[in-house]
Amino acid sequence: MIKLLIADDHPLVMEGLKQIIKQTSDIIVVDEACNGGEVLDKLEMNNYDVILLDFSMPQKNGIEILNEVKKKNVKTPILILSIHPEEIYAIRCLKAGAYGYLTKDSAPNELISAIRKVSMGEKYIRSSLAEKLVDALKVGFDEPFHGALSNREYQVMLLLASGKSMQEIAEELFLSVKTVSTYKTRILKKMKMRNTFEIISYAIKNKLIE
Repeated sequence: MIKLLIADDHPLVMEGLKQIIKQTSDIIVVDEACNGGEVLDKLEMNNYDVILLDFSMPQKNGIEILNEVKKKNVKTPILILSIHPEEIYAIRCLKAGAYGYLTKDSAPNELISAIRKVSMGEKYIRSSLAEKLVDALKVGFDEPFHGALSNREYQVMLLLASGKSMQEIAEELFLSVKTVSTYKTRILKKMKMRNTFEIISYAIKNKLIE
């Protein structure tokens, strides 16, 4: 029996995932978490075969949780479930230690297959992502400008590119407006840009947003 921890801060999504899992005979939801801090706390007290982790969690996002798990040397496979398309966060998540990345519009049978595969310690990577991942992991890979950003800077950059205000970004990421402003300054410097308009143009050109 595969013991699963589901981490998602949306009750309706959580219930939907539990209903999908109930249709199986070899997977059982043994625990739930609704924010990043709770995930890390539960990992210290319990053992799971797989963690199904929503990328956009309060307190800590998916990549931050993956980094914390790596620091604690926890070996539990983490499968990321996200509303964001693969090209935005998948490679960063896999580099940070995730065993797989699925978008929330995936079919239920694909989700079940992914959980089963990562429970055996194997990576679950869609064919659409495999080629991008191979290129990204090549030694000397010529990364685009956004490749120089930290995970948090990248997250702020995408929110700026989507047209959100500094206040909106601060509220979404649980940061102060001053901290968001600092991130914006770093982003502009690293990406050699002058303003938000250039960030938006870059994000559209590189298909980071639609």
